[in-house]
Order: sequence, then C-alpha cells, then structure tokens
Amino acid sequence: MVLALALLVIGGLALVNALTSSSSEPGSANPPGTQDASESASPTPEQTRATRTAAAAATPLLIRVIGAPTQVFVRVSGSGEVLQQGTLNTGEARQYEQAPLDVVALNGAAVEVVIYGKKQPPKPSGTRGEWFVPER
Repeated sequence: MVLALALLVIGGLALVNALTSSSSEPGSANPPGTQDASESASPTPEQTRATRTAAAAATPLLIRVIGAPTQVFVRVSGSGEVLQQGTLNTGEARQYEQAPLDVVALNGAAVEVVIYGKKQPPKPSGTRGEWFVPER
C-alpha cells in the first residue's frame, strides 16, 4: 500500500509539473530544448521505473491473488504475531514491510508471491503453498 501511495504521489507531481510548465508557451524565457528547474525535478519514466524496482526489491513480501479467492495466512516468525488470516479475493494484494515471515496459501496457484522483488515460482493448482521471508 505504501508503494502504491508513493507512486500515486509521484504521478500526481509529474502531472502537475507537466500542466503548469511554462517552457512550452510562446515567449518563454527558456530557449527551445532547455528545461527550467521545475521540469528537471519531475522524474523521467526511467527514474520512475528504477524507483519502483528499488522499492519492490526492498519490500520483504508482496502477495496478490491472481486466481480464485483463497485462504492466506501470514505471521511474523519468532514472535508469532498474525498479520493476515482469512480469505483474500481475486485481485486483492497485501504488502508487508517486516520480516522474517511465514506465509501459507491454501491454494498456492491462486497467488503471486514476490519476496524482496523476486517473483516466486508458481505452485501446482489446488496445492498448499508455503513460503518463508527471511530477515535482511
């Protein structure tokens, strides 16, 4: 959720900068092909992609239901604190910023699991999926 909010803020800032930029107006003080400070502050698509990639790599766990709704259980290893216990519906996603974690999905094929930015191999349909997210 934090990643989605950050991307929304970055996108909003880029849109505001694009709409309020004066360099494309006739009579602009900036010669053609130059940028003013507000334009250089907005991220390029490559910078945005790199930011997303870095954020995903730093996030211990992202779990998204890509199949039928399934039971998902996430708990902090060691303390036993339960972070998620129940059914997640198709399209729902959860992101966790702490580790280590134990993760179980009743139907492992119904979920996409990303641990520190690395998508985990899919589980066979109808089988229980188990993952461990180590502390970094």
